[in-house]
Amino acid sequence: MIKVGIVDDHAIVRSGLRQFLSEHVDLRVVGEAANGREAIDLVREHEIDVLLMDLSMPGQSGIDALAMLRAKAPDMGILILSGYPEEHYAINLIRQGASGYLNKECDPQEIAEAIRTVALGRRYLTPAVADLLAQQLNRKDDAPAHEQLSEREFQVFLKLARGETAGDIAKSLSLSVKTVSTYRTRLMEKMGLSSNSDLTYYALKNRLID
Repeated sequence: MIKVGIVDDHAIVRSGLRQFLSEHVDLRVVGEAANGREAIDLVREHEIDVLLMDLSMPGQSGIDALAMLRAKAPDMGILILSGYPEEHYAINLIRQGASGYLNKECDPQEIAEAIRTVALGRRYLTPAVADLLAQQLNRKDDAPAHEQLSEREFQVFLKLARGETAGDIAKSLSLSVKTVSTYRTRLMEKMGLSSNSDLTYYALKNRLID
């Protein structure tokens, strides 16, 4: 029996996933969470084989929670189920420890297949994600600027692009304001940008934020 946790801020999505997964005799949903912070509590309280997690959630997002979840449960599979197309986040998140990335428009049966694959300790790569990985290996210099960022830089970049202040970011990521400023300077240099409005424009243009 594969024990599954569901993390999504929409109750109807969690309910639909729970209902769908209940139709598979080898899968059992053991708990739900509505954001990244609740996901960390869920993993602390339950033994979970695979965590099925959305990215964009109020409070602590899936991106913010990924590193802490990976640290708390290094052997747990973390399968991202997101409304964002693969080319926007998949490579960054797999590099940061996600076990796989599925778009919410996928066939429901693919979710069950992905959960089973990830539960075996393997990564689940859709053809689209595998193709993106191959392209990145072949054209390292042509990779989008945001793919050059470290995990923490990427988190700070998205928060700055959404208009959060250094103080807000420091509080949500448990960092000092000085450290956030250092990350901001470093990511600006890597991306060749000079202002927060540049970051917001880049993120919107590349559909990294809504």
